[in-house]
Amino acid sequence: MLIGVPKEIKNHEYRVGLIPASARELIQLGHKVVVQTMAGAGAGFNDEDYQKVGATIAATAEEVFASAEMIIKVKEPQASECKMLREGQVLFTYLHLAPDPEQAKGLMDSSCIAIAYETVTDSKGGLPLLAPMSEVAGRMSAQVGAWMLEKGQGGSGVLLGGVAGVAPAKVAILGGGVVGANAARFAAGMGADVTIIDKSLKRLYELDWQFNGSIKTIFATQESIEKCVLDADLVVGAVLVVGAAAPKLVTRDMVSRMRPGSVLVDVAIDQGGCFETSRPTTHANPSYSVDGVMHYCVTNMPGAVARTSAISLNNATLPFTVALAQKGYRQALLDDVHLRNGLNVYRGVITHQAAARDLGFSYKEAELAIAA
Repeated sequence: MLIGVPKEIKNHEYRVGLIPASARELIQLGHKVVVQTMAGAGAGFNDEDYQKVGATIAATAEEVFASAEMIIKVKEPQASECKMLREGQVLFTYLHLAPDPEQAKGLMDSSCIAIAYETVTDSKGGLPLLAPMSEVAGRMSAQVGAWMLEKGQGGSGVLLGGVAGVAPAKVAILGGGVVGANAARFAAGMGADVTIIDKSLKRLYELDWQFNGSIKTIFATQESIEKCVLDADLVVGAVLVVGAAAPKLVTRDMVSRMRPGSVLVDVAIDQGGCFETSRPTTHANPSYSVDGVMHYCVTNMPGAVARTSAISLNNATLPFTVALAQKGYRQALLDDVHLRNGLNVYRGVITHQAAARDLGFSYKEAELAIAA
């Protein structure tokens, strides 16, 4: 199979879909890899690194898309990239379709086979290709939140961990999954007063044991969310409904009643955000204020630490990339229900039920679409 790796074009996105070590694995198995020039530069990999393992360098994205049977990316294809996709071509990347009807239409119009990292599952009910970036984003959310609390960034001037004689900042984390747990780990490590809110008692029990009581755990109700949010200096939105738009847990009214200089970091923004006042931002212009409350809603947070993120992501995606290359997409999807759960668009139809529901598009079961 000929596998193509274009350079990411989203604002300040420096990750790369295939690092040289992954390219080497595929080439040794008999596949060909073509990489757009400078695609890995932002993550610290130059063209020579790819050439040393046997990959070919292409001058433009158009060359990569035109020749490759499978495109490996990191972020969702931008409008110009959707136009370069063709019928039967495999796209393996993050998609986050539910809040993005234009992207969905572009993928459907191309008749490509679009497999989303974020909806691939595993035997334990986890999301193995989302988890590495959720880990990064969770840790970054505490780091970014601490920075946003500085007065110069519009925050209240509160030090996350406090100092002797001065109380630490209060951090409320909505969601106890991978993002939430990693946000809590970093925030608690900096000395903050941390509360995780989740609707799963089982998960709250696990977190209580994991942190040995060093953080608070609260069962999610409208009342408990409101109370914690209004009392917090920093709120991290870490909720996830697989493939679907994020629920709006913090209302516009709640934001208006928060203390001026408080900070909201919406890690769920890729799926539409979990604060009513959230709107996507970029690394170039990451924050804005609503009623004096600072919002950080960057849609590709892990792109800021591109080398760590690219290597971590490839560690998780490589086995699935190899399966797609070795077996061909059709057999690989039929053989592995977990990879098949990642199939979001198949030759013009939406094949992920939650995404189809939120988009208002018709849905066809993945297995039936492939069989047809």
